[in-house]
Amino acid sequence: MLRTLRLAPVAALALLVGCTDAAKMPADAAIKAGEAAIQGIRAEATKFVPDQMKALDDTLARAKDQFGKGEYKAALESAKDLAQKAKDLGAAAAAKKDELVKAWNDVSGSLPKMIEVIKSRTDILSQAKKLPAGMDAGKLQAAKDGLAGVTKSFDDATAQFKAGALQEAVAAAKPLKDKAAEIMGMLGMEAGGAAAPAAK
Repeated sequence: MLRTLRLAPVAALALLVGCTDAAKMPADAAIKAGEAAIQGIRAEATKFVPDQMKALDDTLARAKDQFGKGEYKAALESAKDLAQKAKDLGAAAAAKKDELVKAWNDVSGSLPKMIEVIKSRTDILSQAKKLPAGMDAGKLQAAKDGLAGVTKSFDDATAQFKAGALQEAVAAAKPLKDKAAEIMGMLGMEAGGAAAPAAK
């Protein structure tokens, strides 16, 4: 009887160790699979959904830490969905990229035309002997300066876009359409392309 009582804790400990070890291999496999999946989407996700990428990295780090401490069941629980979450995050990053490309195409498809008509109008007014009603030399110079600023900013944004900095490019370019429309208003033009009063 005494021998049985002494063996009981040992048996319980063995059972506990066995259960813990049973979770070790699945946890290790889940961590490795999750890590590989995360590496596959890291570049795009870091660029387009950085906050979500950080959250996923934090989960991976927690799973590794738990595994290192021998907390295999907890590590498995943390890591079991990592691969799927990485896949979902990759899809989210791709969707964000498409959204930014669409936004860029919207700006880059219309802003150069606005810049062109503004330049044409300022060139005509600069050569005119007499400015039309509502226009003076100061307003014309302000329009020229504004045009120069919009042109340079759009060139810089274009360079950012070509370099792969889509978010920065779109953020820089979006306000330029409003600025160009404002300049057109100064020149007596409408963004829709209505003719301005003729210079003489």
